[in-house]
Amino acid sequence: MAAPKDTAELKKLDKAHNFYSWSVQGTLAPMMVSHAKGMYVYDTEGTEFLDFSSQLVNTNIGHSHPAVVKAIQEQAETLATVGPAYSSEPRVEAATRIVELAGKDFQKVFFTNGGADAIENAIRAARLFTKKNKVLSTYRSYHGNTGAAIVATGDWRRQPNEYSTHHAHFFGPFAYRSEFWSDSEAQEGERALHHLERVIQSEGPDTIAAILLESVPGTAGIMVPPPGYLQGVRELCDRYGLVMILDEVMAGFGRTGHWFAFQAHDVVPDLITFAKGVNSGYVPVGGVIFHQRIADFFEDTMFPGGLTYSGHPLAMASINAALQAMADEGMVENAKAMGEDHLRPGLLALQAKHPVIGDVRGLGCFFALDLVADPITKAPLDAGAMGRLKGEMVARKLLPFVVDNRIHVVPPLIVTREQIETALHIYDEALTAAGF
Repeated sequence: MAAPKDTAELKKLDKAHNFYSWSVQGTLAPMMVSHAKGMYVYDTEGTEFLDFSSQLVNTNIGHSHPAVVKAIQEQAETLATVGPAYSSEPRVEAATRIVELAGKDFQKVFFTNGGADAIENAIRAARLFTKKNKVLSTYRSYHGNTGAAIVATGDWRRQPNEYSTHHAHFFGPFAYRSEFWSDSEAQEGERALHHLERVIQSEGPDTIAAILLESVPGTAGIMVPPPGYLQGVRELCDRYGLVMILDEVMAGFGRTGHWFAFQAHDVVPDLITFAKGVNSGYVPVGGVIFHQRIADFFEDTMFPGGLTYSGHPLAMASINAALQAMADEGMVENAKAMGEDHLRPGLLALQAKHPVIGDVRGLGCFFALDLVADPITKAPLDAGAMGRLKGEMVARKLLPFVVDNRIHVVPPLIVTREQIETALHIYDEALTAAGF
């Protein structure tokens, strides 16, 4: 066995041979990670970091959960892989667990490799079911980096990648930065629904297959929809004959303090996409959950899609172990309690101390701090300032999730009150050190 390489050599080889996403390659200097456990990540020099990013908001159960690691090891010894046309006990168990958590209206799961191809296949199913092509999605959204998923995305990453066709966008509700001149959350929801209906009418209901929404937009800013909004979208879908697709890739599996974020809104979608939190990313996996009426359609209509690793045994075993651990250890309940009892009041206290925090929003272990250069105009804090702030947090041994002018406060669902207090102290110190 070759001798282990030191950090400097690893970084040199990494820069020479690895190509990273969403980046100008020459500007990168990624942390070299050695191992991780629970709430903590360790670099190759032995430094411990408190993870308040959950990586890409996916390690809901924390790092290296022993029950999930053991399940993957045992599955690898029994059946490491099998083709997607075959089934297995872990695949049956995973699908059964997921539909039971989604609710009585749901029947089947199509497993994918991750969230982006879950979106692709949900869109495919909606187009086949309705015999229409167009998909409506919001400008403030992220749905993945494959053909239809990236064009359904609303942010800047769509613009260099607009190869897929039959997509249109609209504005969803966001009271802090309202597009509708609203002066209350209720008014924001009402006006956003009016806007959506006008977009449907203008694009032509006979051309629209589906409305695709993140139940709680994640990367775009963690904007919890106002009461009644998702029900209003459901009513518009029913009125105009559209499929309602809810993207729960980031918000699902306990992140909001509910198994699925939509379950707090008394609404039933037609298709649900998931990934990330279902097994905390221990093995790449995602999927589409089919409502009974959509599943029934494909009983005698071919579904023209598939993936080599659909229903992969290692992924299925990791799902089963992760969901069992979440239930046994009360992680969803913990996320809700930590959010309401500690994160929300702690972040609001930070806002009172630091005027640069223009808005605090979220729920569960899913919060965002919207940082502004001017609290009156709400002008976003610039990239240079955000870079300095991120550096101050990392220097204090906290891994943050920083997007545009926001800090997303998104710890694993196993977070404790003491760890939240540590993180809040670091945010406070970092804001002060950065001059805010």
